[in-house]
Amino acid sequence: MESHVDRILWTQDQISSRVSELAAEITADFAAAEPPPVVVAVATGAFLFVADLVRRIPLPIAVDFVRAESYGSGTESSGAPTISLDLKINVRGRHVILVEDIIDTGNTLSSLITHLQAKGASSVSVCAFLDKPARRKVHFQLVGEGKFYRGFECPDYFIIGYGMDFAEMYRNLPYIGILKPEYYS
Repeated sequence: MESHVDRILWTQDQISSRVSELAAEITADFAAAEPPPVVVAVATGAFLFVADLVRRIPLPIAVDFVRAESYGSGTESSGAPTISLDLKINVRGRHVILVEDIIDTGNTLSSLITHLQAKGASSVSVCAFLDKPARRKVHFQLVGEGKFYRGFECPDYFIIGYGMDFAEMYRNLPYIGILKPEYYS
């Protein structure tokens, strides 16, 4: 599997350090929040990131998942995300921290923010492990007193690892790497 990686962008140690920094920022910003925030992770790509993140936030948070699909088995977003798994937790009147693996075009994120706002969230913050602004087509608007947390700014490569995949493979790599084009072309 590692032979499919062109090069590593962020190592396991760099990822761990940055996740700790993000958790500290979130902890400071939401320490006095009443009621406590709900962390909503976008499945499946954010599963490793959210697991690492919430274990480092010493607050009484709730955690839930939402699934929004727009990629299928390709490398390009369809531009029309659909919500195929919705929340179990009622977020009406709650602060929501939406945890994403990567922001690419912004379509999925924008749709999810709108969805959470329609469910009555008092604020929606975004914590994205990777942000790829070079590919942005839709600029998202945070809700209420929402904040934006970004792990790393990602160059415009097709990346894998730390939960991110190509055709459901490579999620278990402990680092972020660039997939060699011959494996997705």
